[in-house]
Amino acid sequence: MRETPRPQGTAGEAGPELPQLRPGCAFAHTNGASSSGSPHRSDGRPPQTPRGARHTDPGGRLGTTPPVPGRPASSFPTRFTGRSAPARLFALCAVLFALVTWQVAARGPLRAADERLGRGLFLRGPDRLAEFCADLGSTFVAGPVLAAVIAYTFWRGRRWRPTLAAALAMAAVPALVIPLKAWIARTGPLAPGTGWYPSGHTATATVAYCAAALLLAPYVRPRVRVRLMPAALVLSTATGIGLVLRGYHWPLDVLGSWCLSVPILLLSFRSTCRRSSRTPTDHG
Repeated sequence: MRETPRPQGTAGEAGPELPQLRPGCAFAHTNGASSSGSPHRSDGRPPQTPRGARHTDPGGRLGTTPPVPGRPASSFPTRFTGRSAPARLFALCAVLFALVTWQVAARGPLRAADERLGRGLFLRGPDRLAEFCADLGSTFVAGPVLAAVIAYTFWRGRRWRPTLAAALAMAAVPALVIPLKAWIARTGPLAPGTGWYPSGHTATATVAYCAAALLLAPYVRPRVRVRLMPAALVLSTATGIGLVLRGYHWPLDVLGSWCLSVPILLLSFRSTCRRSSRTPTDHG
């Protein structure tokens, strides 16, 4: 029986045919290719590993898909670090307060200019309106307003830390202002005696109305929330202007109190801000 001869390869074929590389095979092992050597899955989806599923967010930082839950929303400043806006504001007001206090205590050129300006402003403008604005800083006006806001917000949210922070800020005003008045012993514009720097009415108004705005912010609508702090600042500014126009304080007395009130508020609410910013949003 004759054997069928096996087909012999031609001169260009040396042995059995080997798999040939097709065009584009050089890219078979690049990311995203669906081949056996690819680190990705054959269906084109990324593997279930954190490294493979990790992408960058719009800010250039590593993130995940789906997006990571955002930071918790808070009505207070989220951070109190060296790079935060509250810390920069604290430093600015502290420096200004130190400068103004030094000039007033040392009878420097800034105090002389302040007294010339004050004499030109005393008893100017509408008397009744100026008196009304000056009374906004009285403890009989600003104090009950803050007390009512503290009671309301505690009843709504049962959050004792913010309410305690507001109460401590208000208590810090006389604790700091009274010793400073006795130490500086500045004479009054029109009334006799000493102890006019810094202005207690201005500090009371600033702390009371700004603390009330911070407490109310989580419990009002967004369109109202954005107006709370500007309204508090307007009331504080009106108080200072009224005190100067009525001749109760020199302008630097008011400016020094504004610079003192901001650190009081920031320090009082510091623990609350740091705790709320560290509250976890996902326990999974």
